[in-house]
Amino acid sequence: MTVAPEFTAITSAAELRELLGTPMQRAIDKERVTLHAWDREWLARSPFCLISTSDADGNCDVSPKGDPPGFVHVIDDTTIAVPDRPGNRRADGFLNVLSNPHVGLIFLVPGRGETLRINGRATLVREAPFFDEMIVKGHRPRLALVVEIEQIFFHCAKALMRSKLWKPESWEPEALPPHARIVKDVQYTEETLEQLEQHYTEASYAKKLYGG
Repeated sequence: MTVAPEFTAITSAAELRELLGTPMQRAIDKERVTLHAWDREWLARSPFCLISTSDADGNCDVSPKGDPPGFVHVIDDTTIAVPDRPGNRRADGFLNVLSNPHVGLIFLVPGRGETLRINGRATLVREAPFFDEMIVKGHRPRLALVVEIEQIFFHCAKALMRSKLWKPESWEPEALPPHARIVKDVQYTEETLEQLEQHYTEASYAKKLYGG
């Protein structure tokens, strides 16, 4: 990457540590490799996670996954499974996993500032007995991401506190135009703006959440 001449880049781990300092021992010691009972409880309460992947060349992707709380299936103390639901079929993250199994996940619980982070190695599975336990509204997933845990820990609340993510008084959804308008402006579509507005309504989405 070419850095603009007015930027001062960091080019080594030593330089980075000189700037940031070393982590507290508590931050180092919090890493684990197996699920604790509280990890299981967090997963049972979490309706949303972000999954980061990269392909063999390092090209990255982050995909959101959401379902009723507890949608992630715990197979055992070192393995979890994330069901796939109907989407746009790009499968960017899944294609990455086929060439590079390393994944990172962040699980959120609404109203909580902390997050649960899991890093590990993933496999795409198209059939397993536990699929029957991931049925939602009659929809049995056709695919799941099975993650072998290599690292797990809770991350502190500072980022969510700074962002005021759970503070409704800080929300300004109307500061941006409707999504249909944004799509029409940033990409070519054959649909008219009116057709896009109909497509992106919550009611239209609701019909397709589980393959309807």
